[in-house]
Amino acid sequence: LQKVHVLPQTVLYIADAETFSGHEEGHEQKKARKRNSKETAIALEKLLPKRCQVLGLVTPGIVVTPMGSSSNQPQEIEEGEAGFALLFPKIDGVKIHTFHFSKDLKNRVFDESKFAEAGLKNNPDLRVVLLFGYNSWKSGATRFLHQIVNPLNEKSIILAGGQVESFTSLTSENNNAQPGDACGVVGLAFSGPQIQSATVLLDQDVADERTAEAAMQRLKAANIPERNTIGFMFACVGRGYRHYKTKRNMEADAFRKFFPNVPLFGFFGHGEIGCDRIVTGNFVLRECNDIKDDLLHGYTTVMTLIHLGSTK
Repeated sequence: LQKVHVLPQTVLYIADAETFSGHEEGHEQKKARKRNSKETAIALEKLLPKRCQVLGLVTPGIVVTPMGSSSNQPQEIEEGEAGFALLFPKIDGVKIHTFHFSKDLKNRVFDESKFAEAGLKNNPDLRVVLLFGYNSWKSGATRFLHQIVNPLNEKSIILAGGQVESFTSLTSENNNAQPGDACGVVGLAFSGPQIQSATVLLDQDVADERTAEAAMQRLKAANIPERNTIGFMFACVGRGYRHYKTKRNMEADAFRKFFPNVPLFGFFGHGEIGCDRIVTGNFVLRECNDIKDDLLHGYTTVMTLIHLGSTK
């Protein structure tokens, strides 16, 4: 952080499990991995301002645009050690905050009043919600994720994300929650009237360069301004080079072809959240019989653009 001249207010970092907690074999090493993860998370947070919101995720693989690279070629890193951090400073007209919902073992029904407390309801400026489920293998995890996603499934909000292996950090002024053995959802909410966003879903039929680029054309057609915009890619671990017949970096390359100046970040996970959707300042989409979009998928990729407004 020695070269950072603008202090971050919100940080999202993502690393693969091998990088973050060391490569350990066997069930008996589970506690050691947790301890190593916590120690690493604490060390990272000590580098940041005390009032900074931090959300850290551990995933099977990552997608990153190395900002130190002259070509800024986004890379799908499915194997080996890798990680990245996005540092968001204070942005005029934009509010970014973290949230966390964990499954209550005593109650089967989620208390939706918690949405309002987290700024996800009764918030007319809410534009984008990035959602990350963890411990998805736990009993009741899928049902709990539906309880979170379904009430937020509104045409005026972009929902995107996926299932990660775990989260290691979640700090804010009012939230010192630490990961436990329960399942749950963490995320980032982006609020502000100037925010514009769009997502596209690459389903199982997208399996070659032509169909991948066709999906990027749909995203391009949303006409989201590309200056001051970030791209996110949330892909299934079953895609990548395995899905594209050993051809690596297919989806990241397709994104860069249509968005050469937009950095792309994300991960390979265990399930995806998203659909084809556009949210802009003058965008109105008529509800068709109030049918909700299908947001939970497997063996897919969700590509997302988030425009944070024009820079002065």
